Amino acid sequence: MLPLIVSLLTGAIGGLAAGHLIKNISLGHLVNAICGILGGGIGGTLLGLLGITAGPSGALTATAVVGSIVSGLVGGTVVLVVVGFVLGAVKKAA
Repeated sequence: MLPLIVSLLTGAIGGLAAGHLIKNISLGHLVNAICGILGGGIGGTLLGLLGITAGPSGALTATAVVGSIVSGLVGGTVVLVVVGFVLGAVKKAA
């Protein structure tokens, strides 16, 4: 459970950071954070499917913690970038 929470929190951070660094895809702090949380959750779930989570006894390993942080940051950033580009393309088409 803790790796998923870490993925969600770092996903929010990844979404906020991506919105701050790439101004033309930023959707505002709240939407950036929500996109990041969604991406972090997706990244954490994918990480769990790959078997990189807490050990069999429930103890966290360094691999699980680092994997959760990385998957959250990357997942949050990717979702925000995709949503930002899609909404930007929709605005241009309208």
